[in-house]
Amino acid sequence: MSEIMAVVLAAGKSKRMKSELPKVLHKVCGRPMVEHVLDAAREAGATKIVVVVGHKAEQVQENLSHHKDVSFALQEKQLGTGHAVMCCHEQLEGYDGTILVLTGDTPLLRGASLAALIEEMNSQSAACVVGTAKTESNHGLGRIVRDADGKFLRIVEEKDASDEEKTITEINTGCFAFDGSSLLSALKDVKPNNVQGELYLTDCAEILRIQGKPVVAACRLDIAEAMGVNTQEQLAEVEQVMLARD
Repeated sequence: MSEIMAVVLAAGKSKRMKSELPKVLHKVCGRPMVEHVLDAAREAGATKIVVVVGHKAEQVQENLSHHKDVSFALQEKQLGTGHAVMCCHEQLEGYDGTILVLTGDTPLLRGASLAALIEEMNSQSAACVVGTAKTESNHGLGRIVRDADGKFLRIVEEKDASDEEKTITEINTGCFAFDGSSLLSALKDVKPNNVQGELYLTDCAEILRIQGKPVVAACRLDIAEAMGVNTQEQLAEVEQVMLARD
């Protein structure tokens, strides 16, 4: 069993929250939402956590500084999720264990679901496992494109999707498990070939597949776990779901 590191993306600004408080510090059930993500990562076996900060970085770091297993990487300009992981180069350089990549605004993540992605990775000797979920309410979400045999091909973002691809109900949850050396290799080949002009982490999965490495899309999460918080209304909704779980 290899060592597990988690990279948590928490640099975003999110104007839609209409608040001066950094998004990931808004509380869900009395705790900053990003702390629920840290809990899930630890439950899955992560012993090191890197939080990528950007917007109001000092405030986020100050709020999380008491977590002894957390270090920080600074993303000064938000140039995409792939770029955010590239900003962790100091912590990732030479690391060949398992890397979970998570987003800091998904407080409903369960440790058991993330552990299932790692189990999938180990059992299939995969370079990358993409955590997926099924939903008819797929608007705005990245779609999982598979071949005729059901094998993973790529992730296509809503803004880049064809009309046919937009009908796909299997979506990317934003949770990934990577082999460390494979992730670093793939990041070098990521290009901003998309409508947003950003460096997408999601492209790493396709890059690794093209390189001939095993990539698996595993439907191991429920759609609630993929619920990202971008508005005060979504914050209230996530809290209600968490309360109902207990």
